[in-house]
Amino acid sequence: MANNDSTKKTLLVAFSLCVVCSVIVSTAAVLLKPLQDANVEQDKKRNILGAAGMLVEGVDIDTQFSQISLKLVDLRTGQFSDAKDADSYDQVKAAREASSSDALDSQVDTAKVGRREHYGLVYLVGDASNPEVIILPIRGAGLWGPLYGFIALEGDGNTVAGLGFYEHKETPGLGGEVDNPRWKALWPGKQVYRDDRVALHLIKGAVDRSRPDAVYEVDGLSGATLTSRGVSNLVQFWLGENGYGPFLANLKAGEA
Repeated sequence: MANNDSTKKTLLVAFSLCVVCSVIVSTAAVLLKPLQDANVEQDKKRNILGAAGMLVEGVDIDTQFSQISLKLVDLRTGQFSDAKDADSYDQVKAAREASSSDALDSQVDTAKVGRREHYGLVYLVGDASNPEVIILPIRGAGLWGPLYGFIALEGDGNTVAGLGFYEHKETPGLGGEVDNPRWKALWPGKQVYRDDRVALHLIKGAVDRSRPDAVYEVDGLSGATLTSRGVSNLVQFWLGENGYGPFLANLKAGEA
């Protein structure tokens, strides 16, 4: 009689189990991928709506998002473009490839993104030539890693409608307060540009709202100086001349 405890039989059983489990896991991954992709897309739409202050809980996300149109912008010219399919374009991935991005000089790269992609995405509420709200992807270095989010501007391209981050590695209770609704509520109504330069930034401590410059200032994150600085830097970069600044200027002038 064969020995059921033999090394050969033990290895055969283990191998068979590994094969069966691998098949099950692979099959589940393939079958679940469409659902996972759909969930990712829904989460992205939720974050865009949330950043713009347009998210209504309990209402279908796709229904809410139907009022937003997606456009592609050539960041080198500040003009709308149809060079890429906006629906499938991956802006962050494009920034990693030399053929679809430009290396940034350290003096220019205040957000520490390394490379800036040739094309960027914009989300518009209303008429593309005269939108009610403009929602822009933003990213940049935080304390422990990059922050990814969206900033929403009113149709004038200067007044902040909202801001939100959907991915970051900041310390909970410190830099992680970028997720705090009370802090995010400080952004709407703030002004971006003064004398055609980005003046919006975070300060150390609380804003003295009696000062004329208060409209360009946002309360810093307590105990998170480097995260606060990172948020200021990425906002100033993406709304400046090397980000979406030329597009916003063209849009205001009716030349986008």
